[in-house]
Amino acid sequence: MFDGRPHDGQGEAARPGFLAGGGHCADLIAAKDWSQTPLGPLAQWPACLRCATALLLRSQVPIVMLWGEAGVMLYNDAYSGFSGGRHPDLLGSNVREGWPEVADFNDHVMQVGLAGGTLHYRDQELTLHRHGQPEQVWMDLDYSPVLDDQGQPAGVICFLADTTDRVQAERRATFLFDLAEDLRPLSTPAEIMALTAVRLGEKLDASRVFYAEIANGRMTVERDHVQGVDSIVGEHSLEAFGPDLLNAYRVGTPVVVYDVQGDERLSAEARAGLGSRDVGAFVDVVLFEDTQWVGLLAVQNATPRIWTPAEEALVQDVGERVRIAIERAREERDRLWNLSQDMLARADFTGMMSAVSPAWTQVLGWTEGELLTRGYATFMHPEDMAPTLAAIAGMSDSGEPARFENRIATRDGQWKHIEWTVAPEPDGKNFVAVGRDLSEARARAAELEVAQEALRQSQKMEAIGQLTGGVAHDFNNLLMAITSSLALLGKRLPADPAMHRLLDNAQQGADRGAALTQRMLAFARRQDLTAERVEISALLAGLKELAQRTIGPAWPLDFHYPADVPFILADPNQIEMALINLLVNARDASPDGGSIRVEADSQMIGLDECADLAPGRYVRIAVIDQGTGMDAETLARATEPFFTTKGVGKGTGLGLSMIHGLARQLEGNFTLESTAGTGTTATLWLPASAGETDAAVSVEPTAALATTPAAQIDRPLKILAVDDDPLILMNMAAFLEDMGHQVWEASSGAEALGICRAHPGLDLLVTDQAMPNMTGVQLAMQLKAEQRDLPIILATGYGEVPTDSGIEVIKLSKPYSQQDLEGAITRALCEA
Repeated sequence: MFDGRPHDGQGEAARPGFLAGGGHCADLIAAKDWSQTPLGPLAQWPACLRCATALLLRSQVPIVMLWGEAGVMLYNDAYSGFSGGRHPDLLGSNVREGWPEVADFNDHVMQVGLAGGTLHYRDQELTLHRHGQPEQVWMDLDYSPVLDDQGQPAGVICFLADTTDRVQAERRATFLFDLAEDLRPLSTPAEIMALTAVRLGEKLDASRVFYAEIANGRMTVERDHVQGVDSIVGEHSLEAFGPDLLNAYRVGTPVVVYDVQGDERLSAEARAGLGSRDVGAFVDVVLFEDTQWVGLLAVQNATPRIWTPAEEALVQDVGERVRIAIERAREERDRLWNLSQDMLARADFTGMMSAVSPAWTQVLGWTEGELLTRGYATFMHPEDMAPTLAAIAGMSDSGEPARFENRIATRDGQWKHIEWTVAPEPDGKNFVAVGRDLSEARARAAELEVAQEALRQSQKMEAIGQLTGGVAHDFNNLLMAITSSLALLGKRLPADPAMHRLLDNAQQGADRGAALTQRMLAFARRQDLTAERVEISALLAGLKELAQRTIGPAWPLDFHYPADVPFILADPNQIEMALINLLVNARDASPDGGSIRVEADSQMIGLDECADLAPGRYVRIAVIDQGTGMDAETLARATEPFFTTKGVGKGTGLGLSMIHGLARQLEGNFTLESTAGTGTTATLWLPASAGETDAAVSVEPTAALATTPAAQIDRPLKILAVDDDPLILMNMAAFLEDMGHQVWEASSGAEALGICRAHPGLDLLVTDQAMPNMTGVQLAMQLKAEQRDLPIILATGYGEVPTDSGIEVIKLSKPYSQQDLEGAITRALCEA
């Protein structure tokens, strides 16, 4: 120690100037005899040391400098406050001796710093003995070398910031937040306290943590968390603890004891009792207070312990969160008791019930008074009484829960099948029971079986549809190979009537097969739907009765349309299904019933009047409801495929998207207007048909095509034929060559692209649709992307062809005849 008086013959006049304004530490430096240290007399300190010392002494930030190989410590007033009881002995000492508990850490600092390196630590945790006992501290530390007059590292300077309060506050807040979140889903006080005891015990490194209830001078502990001591689960007398301690519990004051054996508030008997239970210090926080009992959270240490204010506050904060969680669990338990549809009860093994939930009256009809004043066996069916009582007795003997079923009498003289789950209470005298009415469960099981069977049938039909569509496609390709071969063979056979009859029979059989595949495609919903002129007024008149039966009488339909609504060009079945779909949606959006209005009229759309509609006359068909409506987010997604607001199994999310696709396919539009709470208006905009008659949308094998005069084609054409089936490709090429055309063959889209690029003078492309790697439509799109203006015939064994490609093609359904192919070529060239 040193007393602040100057040494080395230094008087006030000899005080070095670099210490001026350096505070109390400067006074200590001036007074210390430095001749016995590695630094030598103060007057002989080198300029670099004096400058660095002057700098740190005047700083308000804690700074310590470690000089020389020994790391002699020089610091300022701010650092002296951080060093606690170690000051002023630290000043001038070697750092390894000054802070022996962190000697290894400082050895590393000196090694790096004297080698010219720097170190930076953020929230560095160290255990220091600043006040005679270990304590955790956290610091931001920045170390840099201090150079001597020759530019070589002579010492290390450290800028320090004590972050202990912040780190502890953050960790405490995180601990409390995580604990509260983890307590939230727990449903019983026992679960809540079990988790709390473990977390708090580990956080404070406590010997024992538990929740106890005190009543009539006795403390009951159901479970505890212990480390290095025995459990004290059980019942304990508190009378020996003295009146002051018991009074403190009763008024809700936290009880903090640092040293059980030295605390005068405890009687000798209480100190002995706590000592025998390995309790040297404790903190008790009262959580619940009643006139008859209190509930408290206890944290105990096996040896005397000075609980810090932060630890005491943490226990109280944890106690508050535990209290909230337990109250919430009890409220939830009471709510479940009152609202549960299961029959809940507390009963004893002597045959009486002490508490029943309201569900007993709802299920059985008996009043609470009737249930509590009669033995529970009297409510059982005579045949079930003996096995039920035996199951209860077995539960009492084993101490394990049990399950059984029996029949319980209702007040009106009926019997209900009840499934019971019973479990004993810890007191060995009572048990709790949960009874479920199986009549409803059995009814639900029957309904579920019906629903599952319907789902299985639906899945089976979907699978059959998928399989049927695929089979029809493959069958069409086979028929194509057969019919084309028969046609070519017929041209090469001699004029033998018998042979031609056989050939005609084969051709008729193939035609019948083609008709069968069309039915298969219709079943699989892949048939080509032919458009026709549809009279909207007649369609709506015929639809009303069917629609009303479909949606039910609670939703009366109100149809409004003039008699002169224009015709449209569409498939009437598609339009009817679209309207039925919209009416069902309107019904589902109005669960309480209500009128649904259907309007139809004619609207003229001008140029630039609607971005989604070309100018012209349109038929508007609107379905209007006053149901729940949709918010903006739902409305924006309503026509997305698979998006639905209906429950599981009540909607596929495809209805509106298919209606939208239908409208676009017919060159119209589908719009939705809706506001949450006010209803929805769904509107189909379909182009009016101007002509008296209209041709079919697609090219089918019809008499019209069969008789199309080939004279329109007055020259041989250069045609590229594409199909991945070699039989079909060979016969397609033979058909075309028989017509006099020059044919190139390709078995894939990639090969076809190569031929097109090598032969830019091609007149026509005839391609299959379903091919590996590149479909016919994709081939056409690639040709368009390469700006090859080539008429295209798309031959397919499927009914449907993608409609969103933007490519103009002539569709030709397989199997087709040579005349069908010739007609398609004529049309393709005429429309090119």
